[in-house]
Amino acid sequence: MNNIYLQDISRGIIRENPIFRLVLGMCPTLAVTVYFINGLGMGLSAAAVLICSNVVISALRRYIPEQVRIPCYIVIIATFVTVVEMLLKAFQPNLYNALGVFIPLIVVNCIILGRAEAFAGKKPVLRSLFDGIGIGLGFTVSLIILAALREIIGSGTFLADTAYAVHVFGETFEPMAVFAQPAGAFIALGLLLGLTNVIFKRLKID
Repeated sequence: MNNIYLQDISRGIIRENPIFRLVLGMCPTLAVTVYFINGLGMGLSAAAVLICSNVVISALRRYIPEQVRIPCYIVIIATFVTVVEMLLKAFQPNLYNALGVFIPLIVVNCIILGRAEAFAGKKPVLRSLFDGIGIGLGFTVSLIILAALREIIGSGTFLADTAYAVHVFGETFEPMAVFAQPAGAFIALGLLLGLTNVIFKRLKID
């Protein structure tokens, strides 16, 4: 694989990680990460929309009038959000109900619209594809890390409401319920942001 495409992917996961580096998309990040499976579902849904919209916007960038580019981007993004929403409702109704309004709100997710404006609207299709993969992976990985931390500490379980659910510290463990609440989302995110900054400083990553 061409080195530039690897850089596009790694940039989205590390240097321009949407959550831990750019602190974008905080609304779904804080709202849906009570359980690991919710974080995974939200991350993959947003990543799918981001990758598809990046490719289409890049392919049509020369034909979209400058004056109406933002409305055009939103229409393209909304189309893929609708597809993802219908697929979740049909095949993963429990996840669809758990994510609720945050699935249609992907339309106005600043990460997706931001990549359309800053990258896909200016770069070739293949690079836009890999940029979408990188940013999508970065967003998904960040969500599942935060969700896993909150579920394990806040509920004492992992993969709750699935066939693989386990009590991480045993059934006698008394979870810190605050981590399952909105305040806990801010605390957990703050701890992970601090840890990320320390690691990046130690590794001298800008």
